Amino acid sequence: MSGAASDILDRLADTLEARKQADPQSSYVAKLYAKGLDAILKKVAEEAAETIMAAKDGEREKIIYETADLWFHSLVLLARQGIRPDEILNELARREGLSGLAEKASRAD
Repeated sequence: MSGAASDILDRLADTLEARKQADPQSSYVAKLYAKGLDAILKKVAEEAAETIMAAKDGEREKIIYETADLWFHSLVLLARQGIRPDEILNELARREGLSGLAEKASRAD
């Protein structure tokens, strides 16, 4: 990932963290936080389904749009759980070059 892309994730993570203190009447993300984990999970699931449908339709721009929504709401979930994007990027880097089958076999049951 380019430095610019990881910078975007960092800036977004900072914004999402700041929204934890925002008024739910003035911020969509603050409203999601106020509704709790189940509301955030429901939104991630909804965006995942929309991404799947966009992929099924094969419309490139729609796939990009819906994936951006999915990533955004996944980042809201991560922020809610106190996880920064760099932790996910580090895990992806750890897996880079590993066989998916070998990586799965290395996990504890």
